[in-house]
Amino acid sequence: MKNEIPVPAGPPQPKARWLNRTVLGIGLASLFSDWSHEIATTVLPAFLATMGVEAAWLGLIEGVSDGLSSFAKMASGYYTDRLRRRKPIAVLGYLVTAFGTASFGLATAAWHVLAARACAWLGRGVRTPVRKALLAASVTKETYGRAFGFERMMDTMGAIVGPASAFFLLQAMDHRYPPLFAMTLIPSLIAAGLIAFLVKEKERLPVPHISFGERLRMLPAAYRRFLVAVGLFGAGDFAHTLLILLATQKLTPALGAAKAASAAVALYVLHNVFYAAFAFAAGWLADRFKKSHVLAAGYFLAALMAAAIIILPLTVWTFTLIFVSGGIYVAVEETLEDSFCAELVGAEHHGMAFGVLATVNGLGDFVSSVVVGALWTTFGTAAAFGYSAVLFIAGAILVFRLQPQSGGC
Repeated sequence: MKNEIPVPAGPPQPKARWLNRTVLGIGLASLFSDWSHEIATTVLPAFLATMGVEAAWLGLIEGVSDGLSSFAKMASGYYTDRLRRRKPIAVLGYLVTAFGTASFGLATAAWHVLAARACAWLGRGVRTPVRKALLAASVTKETYGRAFGFERMMDTMGAIVGPASAFFLLQAMDHRYPPLFAMTLIPSLIAAGLIAFLVKEKERLPVPHISFGERLRMLPAAYRRFLVAVGLFGAGDFAHTLLILLATQKLTPALGAAKAASAAVALYVLHNVFYAAFAFAAGWLADRFKKSHVLAAGYFLAALMAAAIIILPLTVWTFTLIFVSGGIYVAVEETLEDSFCAELVGAEHHGMAFGVLATVNGLGDFVSSVVVGALWTTFGTAAAFGYSAVLFIAGAILVFRLQPQSGGC
């Protein structure tokens, strides 16, 4: 038998980069889109005030829009898993959000704003699970954390730039709101263009058409337990605008009303800076340690923040600690929930999984803010934030014990 001549091995294949054109495109789209809607959100209360609208209308506008967006996320995730190409749905969602937000400037009554905001948030809900599925499909399982952390970091940079832009645009336009809302089209259309032309969608096999309930039962048991942990945590995870209100109230006796309000806004900007800074760091940790443990640590930090509100004397320095902790834990929460979800569920079901997760988070946001606000009004801050701390700890314990099942991805 003749000796075979060994064939020399070729050069080692380079590892796929996690920061590819799709991750970059989605990250930049998140930045520009958030920049656009933060401009509109920042000036919306003042715009409604020019119509003589009461505060209840603002609550109704936000509540209806968030609720519609949450259920649109679930429907979009379920539907788009059945498509061979998801990207056109994402582009359409960005365009609907862009024109819905810009149409605020045409409003002459509160119900016009409600309709425009609902339309904009419908587009936002439709695009969210699709964007996350496209992002997960563009990287390896080992780099989910960094990819989702980068996207969250870019999104939060938009949340920092948006309010600052709104302030300067309002001054430059002599407080004329229609042209200001029209200006939001520029960053939002850039976002849609980035998704259309920079994001590259991989070939995929669509999921066969089956009922929503059957699709939900097909998702791994570990994912369903994950939803319970997320739901528990979310039921206590109040909107951080309540921290602005708390800081304003508690700092007023020492600083006066005007300075206290300015200090509270500055603290919230600091909160967003730490959110942006730690989103990528959280993703880096997620790729090196167990995602369930990193997420549990973020949940536990939220509990420590709530405990600090109850136990510590509320001064400028303790509020700085509270707002910084809030920014860090939100960065960990949002980055790790998405990357852990991608790890728990097979790629063919990512749209469905991200849609249901977003709906659970949306319902949790609604419940938490209503309950915390009611407890605060009725029983005081100790009861309100004590309620949150208990749910934060419960969520941390549940998620710490979770492990991906073999074959989940």
